[in-house]
Amino acid sequence: MRAVALGGGHGLHATLTALRRITTDVTAVVTVADDGGSSGRLRRELGLLPPGDLRQALAALSEAEDGGALWAQVFQHRFGGTGALTGHAVGNLLLAGLFEVLGDPVAGLDEAGRLLGLSGRVLPMSADALDIEAEVTGLEPGGEVSRIRGQVAVASTPGQVRRITLHTAGRPGKPPAACPEAVEAVLGADAVFLGPGSWFTSVLPHLLVPELHDALVRTPATKIVILNLVPQPGETAGFSPERHLDVLFEHAPRLRVDAVIADRDSVPTPARLRGAAAALGGRAHLASVADPSVVGRHDPDALAGCVREALGLTESEREGQ
Repeated sequence: MRAVALGGGHGLHATLTALRRITTDVTAVVTVADDGGSSGRLRRELGLLPPGDLRQALAALSEAEDGGALWAQVFQHRFGGTGALTGHAVGNLLLAGLFEVLGDPVAGLDEAGRLLGLSGRVLPMSADALDIEAEVTGLEPGGEVSRIRGQVAVASTPGQVRRITLHTAGRPGKPPAACPEAVEAVLGADAVFLGPGSWFTSVLPHLLVPELHDALVRTPATKIVILNLVPQPGETAGFSPERHLDVLFEHAPRLRVDAVIADRDSVPTPARLRGAAAALGGRAHLASVADPSVVGRHDPDALAGCVREALGLTESEREGQ
């Protein structure tokens, strides 16, 4: 089974970890709009793609490979101290070096994948660094709409995010261009996954890259949305599970999905979620997929089981994957 997961950060990490329990053919398509922390520093100082979310995806796939735990740990290690390297992750620096030496982020990510011994692949959703701009209410009196720019600013706003747009960094007005390999992966997939993750800054941006949006609409793959366990402060504070799907439809009215996966204990009104999923063409699958030992984290084994159910895999097919 050829699986493609779109997202970023810890949410994408959860999906990739679960998918590697089902198939070895996993491709991650990763957001490239981060402008904070180590990634933001490297982006500003070197003019490269922000590597943090790409690093997270590589580490997730590496952890699933036999003998990959050490390299995954090294990739994720952050330098301490008080010098210039403080806060930088080893994997971020390695990816930045590969991007500069090879002159191509896709080639750099493929080389990092070979170093980590991956059977899957990590791709950026665009070869250009992108900027997120959001329409936000609640920051000005009278309910006026404010515009804020930058992934960190959007993710941490105390207002209510209503809608986002995506821009190519340094080229205002130019629509973001999709990574061709990412488009090809989506069109050739058997199953495509959106979420979980920061809804406005990790999940929805994929729908705002025109070629990638078109591929997501046209792909014959089974399309599955995985919802977050809890609303995220700032971005989706106060959102119900079904509101996440409403926002998805508002940003991509032509998109239809086959299944929506949600944690049973995170859905206060299952009938409403089932209705929202049906409006997108899909069926809601409610199961206990939360990790009982870590708040806000999916259990990879439980999530993998729910994915198998959503895909309708038989026992023999499960064993064959």
